[in-house]
Amino acid sequence: MRICSFLPSTTEIVYALGLGDSLVGVTHECDYPPEARNKTRVIMSFINPKELSSREIEEIISENSRLGKSTYLIDMEALREVNPDIILTQGLCDVCAVSGNEVVEATKVLGHKPEIISLEPKTIDEIIETIQIIGDATGTSKKADELVDELKARVLRIKSLFSKEKDRPRVLCMEWLDPPYVAGHWVPEMVEIAGGDNGISKAGEPSFKVTWNEIVDLAPQVIVLMPCGFNIEDTLNRIENLISNEYWHGLPATRKGHVYLVDANSYFSRPGPRIVDGLEILAKILHPEFRQYEFLPDSVLNLRNHFLLESTLG
Repeated sequence: MRICSFLPSTTEIVYALGLGDSLVGVTHECDYPPEARNKTRVIMSFINPKELSSREIEEIISENSRLGKSTYLIDMEALREVNPDIILTQGLCDVCAVSGNEVVEATKVLGHKPEIISLEPKTIDEIIETIQIIGDATGTSKKADELVDELKARVLRIKSLFSKEKDRPRVLCMEWLDPPYVAGHWVPEMVEIAGGDNGISKAGEPSFKVTWNEIVDLAPQVIVLMPCGFNIEDTLNRIENLISNEYWHGLPATRKGHVYLVDANSYFSRPGPRIVDGLEILAKILHPEFRQYEFLPDSVLNLRNHFLLESTLG
């Protein structure tokens, strides 16, 4: 069995199911677990996010979307070389990966027709279901059952702790900083399960651009910065335009020091097993008294504390 993953999330699932040796092709973004970096890359990007500002990235992607162009490129020669039996892809978001039509077209370079499994999870339950789908397709149903049961139990624990929570802070999860986008799909559901009041975005729906007037009207008590595909360092490198905005310092979350940067790339952007880690991270952010859980290393940064430390170190 030769598996090709066109998504970082499915790469994580393949390894979680013990199929790392069967994985023959990945994307340029597949970095977890670390050994995924050693696999043949069959997907590349036309842009290098580290060389562009947040607004430049958004403008390029929006223009490509308007013109029906992809931001990603399938390396046909690499795909032919790895010659997969199974391709794991998605139809959820053309911004995040190659489109389904491009995948079908690309497989024509192969001497056979591989099984294409297209996944479109929009909720936490659907994310967990994708593990079962991949398990059934790869003969690892038992391992998938075990992983699914474990993840569901962790989600249920958070639900049981906060389902009746009345003191729910208003939460703004920002999926992009400049221009501002609110996080969609599974993130609003994560906020609600973790005991927060999700403000603008809607569960199961895509992220979308918002105005600063809408953010001011929401008056968020907690802001979680989770730019799609970024870790904390990436976000810090692009935060200047956000915090220099005329409305920023008047928001309740900013005044109270309740602005958090999270490793979105690991725990929020990718619909894989670590989404449940993200749920636990949110629960701890919103309810610090949640003593059953401690933050994972390098997963969360309080922005005020960061600036205070910087000023102290001089």
